[in-house]
Amino acid sequence: MRITTWNANSVRLREAALRRIVAEIDPDVLCLQETKVEDGKFPLDLVHDLGFPHCHIHGQKGYHGVAVLAKLPLDACHSHKWCGIDDSRHAVCTLAGGIELHNLYIPAGGDIPDPELNPKFRHKLAMLDELSDWFATNHYESRRAILLGDLNIAPLETDVWSHKQLLSVVSHTPVEVEKLGRLQASAGWVDAVRAVIPPEEKLFSWWSYRNRDWNASDRGRRLDHIWLTPALAPKLRHADVRREARGWEMPSDHVPVTVELAV
Repeated sequence: MRITTWNANSVRLREAALRRIVAEIDPDVLCLQETKVEDGKFPLDLVHDLGFPHCHIHGQKGYHGVAVLAKLPLDACHSHKWCGIDDSRHAVCTLAGGIELHNLYIPAGGDIPDPELNPKFRHKLAMLDELSDWFATNHYESRRAILLGDLNIAPLETDVWSHKQLLSVVSHTPVEVEKLGRLQASAGWVDAVRAVIPPEEKLFSWWSYRNRDWNASDRGRRLDHIWLTPALAPKLRHADVRREARGWEMPSDHVPVTVELAV
């Protein structure tokens, strides 16, 4: 089973990129974040044409939004609301073999890394805390489950272009890294990509639109993740970050991240 996560940054603007992802990566399950469209206007005809007859869509107008597109049936599809806010950030469904999949879009957090001064950053930290408590309480360490999506945090020094320069920049601050670590510990989640690509290797999945030449400056961050519970991690066979997708026509600022599981 090949599973891809991708922050599309508006699914209706990325038809060409979606078609390339399907043609070149050929995922069995494609998880999207920042779809930025309410459910009634989601481009279902397009995704059905691309070979995904099964969809779980959880969107809203203009902001956020997550979706799971699958070639195989999806069961028990539902969503979660966190921090008492009706943002569309968490879609859940069960894949073949009883694998529970959680597609997440963690808040970006704004520009000021201070929860007292910045409500967006406070929301980000609060959602991470609530997720950590929920996964721990529900004993996910013994389940076959996947957590993936745009987590908007680059935890390792090699997940950012400059560890020292980004320590005070939202997405790589110590408090965010600590809370992401707590979320990972909540079920013993295994970072599938770093289980394949050594942590010592620089690895990014996002490059800002502000960079005049993203490839030459290479000021990236690894914000997109795929985690597996310990019960599922032994099935991991391959992982890939499709860097060249950042240079496609009308690209998202994120690139697809994929794992293959022998299930």
